[in-house]
Amino acid sequence: MEATHALQPTDALHTMRTQTVLVAGAGVAGRGVISMLCALGARTVVVADDNTQALSHIADGGETSLRLLGVAEAVDSLGHLAPQLVITSPGWKPESPLLVRAAKLDIPVIGDIAAAWLVDQAGTFGEPRTWLAITGTNGKTTTTAMLTSMLVADGRSALAVGNIGIAPSAALAAQHRGEPRADIFVAEVSSFQLHWAPMFAPSVGCILNLAEDHLDWHGSYENYCADKAQALTAEWPVLAADDADVLATARARHVAARSAYTIHDPEEVASLEKTTTTLERATGVRDGRLVEVIYGSDGEPNQIVDLAPAQGISPPGPAGLADAAASAAMARALGVAPEAIASALAGFQVQAHRGQVVLDHGGVTWIDNSKATNPHAAEAALRGQRNVIWVAGGQLKGAAVDGLIRAIGGGLKAVVALGVDRAELVAEVSRQLPDLPVTVIDATDPEEAMRAVARAAHELAEPGDSVVLAPAAASLDMYTGMSQRGDLFAQYAVAYAEAESDA
Repeated sequence: MEATHALQPTDALHTMRTQTVLVAGAGVAGRGVISMLCALGARTVVVADDNTQALSHIADGGETSLRLLGVAEAVDSLGHLAPQLVITSPGWKPESPLLVRAAKLDIPVIGDIAAAWLVDQAGTFGEPRTWLAITGTNGKTTTTAMLTSMLVADGRSALAVGNIGIAPSAALAAQHRGEPRADIFVAEVSSFQLHWAPMFAPSVGCILNLAEDHLDWHGSYENYCADKAQALTAEWPVLAADDADVLATARARHVAARSAYTIHDPEEVASLEKTTTTLERATGVRDGRLVEVIYGSDGEPNQIVDLAPAQGISPPGPAGLADAAASAAMARALGVAPEAIASALAGFQVQAHRGQVVLDHGGVTWIDNSKATNPHAAEAALRGQRNVIWVAGGQLKGAAVDGLIRAIGGGLKAVVALGVDRAELVAEVSRQLPDLPVTVIDATDPEEAMRAVARAAHELAEPGDSVVLAPAAASLDMYTGMSQRGDLFAQYAVAYAEAESDA
């Protein structure tokens, strides 16, 4: 689909306004695209989705003709409908019959992020916004929220969009309806969205980390990394200096990175061969402070900028510190004042299920990291911690856990395992750490299972310990999603604590 790469903002805008456009999917992203197309005064929009409930949420398009079709009907009718552009929701795989059919008919296919970016770059809704793109296997939501807080603290008109907050297309449509304009879009973007956005070029872009994930969608880890790399087409790419796969991906694409971040001393970054160019800035930790080193043209540091304390950052631990360093590096690329960075971090509280402390009782800290749905995320959540009662298990999706257990085993006090793939997890723990206490929860009812988890953890925990839900696995074997899993973990942790207090 070479035509997709060649799409220019003005051409794309003309197509959206004057030709038939097909929107694949009527979920959050799809509805945002539809609202933007209607705001543009699009002539005809065809929506393909089998979820009739989702379709029912689509409002009247005003002057735009809206036609709603099931997916199979849309596939069969594609030649007759003759759309000049397909805008797909991120969950649709490249091998989806509708998208394959569109490719055979030489119809350009782009994603929701690409559509919003093209429209914005065309100046349709005023001066084009500054786009900041955050992607990675883990930490995207926290980093996006942190960065937005820093920008707002600096007096900037910034809005978190993408997989956090509002779809950027919906934000553009909202402005058309008279809502306040945001001059900066801080976009959390997935590998799916980037796959369908080969022309996307943000002002600042960062890949936080890379680990095997969504391989069923991308087909291979190499393809996954390649799609993530679209974020590094930014005018100001920011590199994760502590992640070898990010660095390798950047080197392979000759990324001219302008800054990098680390949870270590930032001056160590410049000495490493990471890019084809000399870094201008590096953000990291020195003497308990988050600092930025600014380098001269000779590669030598000529200025140290103090940004914020490295302690007290939410979420606690290396993962939260890495997110803070990444956010600060991107904020500094836009000239955000150090005082704004410090203020934002001091007031920042991580969103639910991302390292949230849900209970402090009897000297024991209970942490909900239900969002850690793969081994890489679980390692980030547990790295550097000690005296941990680890609550883990669920759907491993074929992911290996041997490396995870090697990385975190020294900090574990006990394991409480649940979920469909608990036996695989327990077997690996027993192989590597044969003396580590392991409690296996066989219950499959979601509430019964988490009640048993809380009971076991309370019995194991002593003052100074942490009980950490970092499953390293997906949740849909028992739960409606990671949110329900985390909510029940918090609920029963508190319930047992209250029962102890009443006793």
